[in-house]
Amino acid sequence: MNAELVSELEVPRHRTARARFVSALGPATALAGVIWAIVQPYRLTILHPGGYGFWWLAVEPPLLVIGVGLLFYFAIVPGLLEDLEERDAAAR
Repeated sequence: MNAELVSELEVPRHRTARARFVSALGPATALAGVIWAIVQPYRLTILHPGGYGFWWLAVEPPLLVIGVGLLFYFAIVPGLLEDLEERDAAAR
C-alpha cells in the first residue's frame, strides 16, 4: 500500500485588474448576445424557420456574438493571460 498521497498545494494566483478584465470580456460578450436575442427575438429566424436555408438560420447576429464571445474566452484568453502573467513577473 502506498501512503504517499500528499501533493503540493498550488498557491492561489492573485490576478491583476487587467487580467480579470480580459477574462471577463468573453463571457460579457456572450451574455450581451443572449440579452440581444431575448430583447429582439424577431432577429432569430431559427424560431420561425419557414422557407429559410441553413446559412440564413445559422448566421444570425445574436448567435454570432455569442459564438465570438465563447471563441474569445476559450481560444484567446488563455494565451493572453499567460502573456500578462509573464509581463507582470518580468516587471517585478
